Amino acid sequence: MTKRALLKKSSSLPVKGEPAPARKKRKRFTWDDFELSLLSLPSAAWFIAFCYIPLFGIVFAFKNYKYKPGKGFIYSLFVHSKWVGLKNFEFLFRSPDLKNIFRNTLGYNIIFIIIGVTLPVALAIMITQLRSRKLAKVCQTAVFLPHFLSWVVISYFVYAFLSTDKGLLNSIIQSFGGEPVRWYQESKYWPYILVFINTWKTFGYSMVVYMATITGIDQTLYESAVIDGATKWQQTKGITLPLLRPVISIMFILNVGHIFSSDFGLFYQVTRDSNSIIGVTQTLDVYVYKALMESNNYNYSAAVSLLQNTLGCILLLIANFTVKKIDPESGLF
Repeated sequence: MTKRALLKKSSSLPVKGEPAPARKKRKRFTWDDFELSLLSLPSAAWFIAFCYIPLFGIVFAFKNYKYKPGKGFIYSLFVHSKWVGLKNFEFLFRSPDLKNIFRNTLGYNIIFIIIGVTLPVALAIMITQLRSRKLAKVCQTAVFLPHFLSWVVISYFVYAFLSTDKGLLNSIIQSFGGEPVRWYQESKYWPYILVFINTWKTFGYSMVVYMATITGIDQTLYESAVIDGATKWQQTKGITLPLLRPVISIMFILNVGHIFSSDFGLFYQVTRDSNSIIGVTQTLDVYVYKALMESNNYNYSAAVSLLQNTLGCILLLIANFTVKKIDPESGLF
């Protein structure tokens, strides 16, 4: 044995009179760990059942599904049905309305993202500046309430306002001697109506997220700014907005990931599927739904859904990379 090996061996032996180094005990599975695992089981089961198991449905996008009687669904999908490659994607790209569909989907979502970043932040800052806590709670509740309403309920609200015969707006117009407007036949009004309704329903949720972040800001920062003579605008510009930037970045990245998807309830339920205004209301999701109902072809629906999610994932990664380049402390991951 070499001298170096002997020195190494002797250094690892305990010195006489000193206690031997205690071995690191392996952490055992405790009762607390069992309780936490038990609490996580419902969430884990939900994700497995509704997020992971349905992933095998991607196969629909590349097959011509044909059901074989007596063999069951799994056999029909994986054995009986033939692979068709990218043929299921052709029905979308051969559509004469393809340009209009993507224009509506991207155009509305870009407007929604811009409004969804600016308006909730501004309103959250204004509500947190109110002196009356009761008034702030009332405003917060009033803005957040539409988030819990379904699009079906909202569609009836909109119809109560825009109905040609007994709608509230037409009643007001007629009371001043004007002619009633056929809202569901005039496409020029609907881009503004859809943007307004979507903003009214959705921006309350984002506002609450920003308000929670503002509430968690250390109040001593504002007190120091007041001592230095900073105005409310200077406090907002120098303290609130910089500390809100990571949350704004995360919300922006998540919205970019859904830019190729649209809210089906907004564009189908609220517009009552009127063919007269289809030029400004038909998005990718509405087109796929109608094609599915007409042809009863699940392969087309799976193909377009896969395309939407793939493009959305790519844009999400690009948006996150761009945000990280601008501000390394921000970003989703």
